[in-house]
Amino acid sequence: MDAMNYLVNQHPVVIFTKSSCCMSHSVVQLISSYGANATVYQLEDLPNGQEIDKALQRLGLSPSVPAVFIGQKFVGGAKEMISLQVQGRLTSILKEAGAIWV
Repeated sequence: MDAMNYLVNQHPVVIFTKSSCCMSHSVVQLISSYGANATVYQLEDLPNGQEIDKALQRLGLSPSVPAVFIGQKFVGGAKEMISLQVQGRLTSILKEAGAIWV
C-alpha cells in the first residue's frame, strides 16, 4: 500500500493498468481527451506490481485495473470514470486536482 500511495502522491492523475486490459486504454484516452496528462503505470512493469495489484483489490476493484486516482484520491475503475463523464462531473474533478486549467 505504501508503494502505491507514493506513486499516487507524485502526480495529479495516476492510472494503474495491465497490458492485457482493454478498458485501461479507453480510460487513458478519456482522460487525455480532457487535456489531462495522466501518469500511467503498468503493473507488470513495476517491481512491486503484484503488491500494488493486491492493494487495488483491497480497495474494492474487481478487476483491479484500470484504477484511477485524481488529486491523490481513488476515483475508481472504468465504470466510475464513464459515469463521471456522463454526469458531467469529470471536468470539475480534473480542475480541482490541477490536472487541467480550462
